[in-house]
Amino acid sequence: MSAPAHRDPGLQPERTSLAWRRTLLALVVVDLLVWRSWAHGGGPAAGGIVSGVDLRGLCVLAAMAATVVLAGCGFVRGRELHRGSGAPPAVLMGCAAAAVITVAGGTVAALALGR
Repeated sequence: MSAPAHRDPGLQPERTSLAWRRTLLALVVVDLLVWRSWAHGGGPAAGGIVSGVDLRGLCVLAAMAATVVLAGCGFVRGRELHRGSGAPPAVLMGCAAAAVITVAGGTVAALALGR
């Protein structure tokens, strides 16, 4: 078996880093929309409170925490790409996927609770 060929970096690391940044920017915009939904709905004093828990507030918190996790994943992946390492670790991609799903779920839940 021959040794694996060195990866030709070309512009791929830069394009991947830009894609992570665009994704992060989109999630920040979604976070702002979720926060706006919560703030214009009256905040914690309005509907969406069950047994003393502000459900829309939890959606806002989950969406923002997931965005922070995704920002960390993007930073780590960008650093790996510039170092020249190969495929991303499965844990990193799993965390990124979970963060995107959490933001999407938080957004849908916040919008549903705001009606």
